[in-house]
Amino acid sequence: MTGPGPAAVDPARVHALVVGVETYEAGPGWDLPGPARDAVRFHRLLRAAGVPEANIRLHLAPLPPYVPEVPYAPADHATLRRLLVRELPAARGDVLWVWWGGHGVLDRSGHLRLFCADAGVEDKLGIDLDSALERYAGDAVPGFADQWWLVDACETFEEALGFREPLPPDALPVGRRGTAHRQTVLRAAGRGRVAANDPVRATGLFSDVLLALLADRSAVLPAPPDAEELFPAVRERIAALREAGRTLQYPEIRLQSPERTEVLLPTARGGPERPASPLLRAVDALLAYPLMSDPAERQTVVAALDPRFTGTLPRHTKARTDATGILNWLVRRRPQALWELYDAVVAVDDDPALGRELAEAIRVLAESAGRAHRG
Repeated sequence: MTGPGPAAVDPARVHALVVGVETYEAGPGWDLPGPARDAVRFHRLLRAAGVPEANIRLHLAPLPPYVPEVPYAPADHATLRRLLVRELPAARGDVLWVWWGGHGVLDRSGHLRLFCADAGVEDKLGIDLDSALERYAGDAVPGFADQWWLVDACETFEEALGFREPLPPDALPVGRRGTAHRQTVLRAAGRGRVAANDPVRATGLFSDVLLALLADRSAVLPAPPDAEELFPAVRERIAALREAGRTLQYPEIRLQSPERTEVLLPTARGGPERPASPLLRAVDALLAYPLMSDPAERQTVVAALDPRFTGTLPRHTKARTDATGILNWLVRRRPQALWELYDAVVAVDDDPALGRELAEAIRVLAESAGRAHRG
């Protein structure tokens, strides 16, 4: 267990911030049917578990024609930032639930930015989740020893979205760090990935899975459930959706407490998930580079390779299909040229972290190709 058992939790000392943003100031192109409805479902679970209405701060930006059946407050940046910085830290409680659904992006410093309803094209207002977690793990928040943060948002790389200007820093103030808090964080997408949404049913795939599993464990709520029992079930169901071709996301689970700090390893059906194949890892490492989203820049990389091996290389307009084809072509015809591909990529973008992962992925792929050829 990562938190106290059910008998130790008084519902009156449980608080929640529940956010669902479906419509944005940026316009209809950002519309996202589902997060407000998912947030109301989570609100309903907490109320059924006895959490007082006054302890649940529900902030929505619903997309018409949906009209929530419960009262809610706005989900603009100023309101949510004031709540996170001033109001919630002053509340007296033992358990904090944070539920957030909407658009997100992984900024250039690796922080997840969660866009608020007044995020526009010119000013993409949002909450820095990582700085919020840091604030709530220190003495700026004296209560809420047990915290669960559940986030259904994309973690697409900021630079891959072609924003005209980088996102400005917008960290929350942080006090002294401490070890008194237990934080359990479940993020839907995984680094660089999209969190899938079902516009027909108006729900996030991750949210729908998680809400169903929490409903199955309603006897435990509002105390936090056993993370190491719940999260494998989440991952198993998301893995089934991946196999069905409905998503490419990999939920991430982080546990931080006085006793431990770790990311839980993927598990499914009581055992570890099949690790990513060498080819899949190499494709993901390539696509982590923003340049791979641009056909012209991909062509610059391919043009740097030996034309004797690329003259008949089949190409595709979709980045993932093209990257897979390039890697497969080189593996089958000249595995050592994989390192020429590496050199071509890092010559255009010398990001050290991306370079390390690409080098390791290519090394594993080249070794697997060598074993296959020897066999």
